[in-house]
Amino acid sequence: MRLTAKPSNTHPTEIKLHQISNILEISFDDGNVFTLPCEYLRVYTPSAEAVGHAPGQEVLQVGKENVTFIEIKPVGNYAIAPTFSDGHNTGIYTWDLLYKLGSEYTELWANYLAKLEETGYNRSQTTDKRYN
Repeated sequence: MRLTAKPSNTHPTEIKLHQISNILEISFDDGNVFTLPCEYLRVYTPSAEAVGHAPGQEVLQVGKENVTFIEIKPVGNYAIAPTFSDGHNTGIYTWDLLYKLGSEYTELWANYLAKLEETGYNRSQTTDKRYN
């Protein structure tokens, strides 16, 4: 699931990790605040492992319902690099990508769930963790 994030010219003013709910809350300087579930960020990782090196090489990420954040490290002044409980730690999430993931959450999440359904995969959890 390759995502192309257009420059948003926005920067985070605050990033909060809610460890119990496994939600990353990120506030941007344009006033938008996004709550991004760990599973969502994990399945939309920008790493080559998931998106491949060229269009058409994407690998659908499955079985990530119970993945949690282990830690989140800053990457310069432009991104974060989370480590997930499944050992994945190679995705670098730029501010532009996080903004895109936040502003297009409803559409992207529905798209992911539709792709899971097409493969016959059944998620063990079906609730939106942002509101739990």
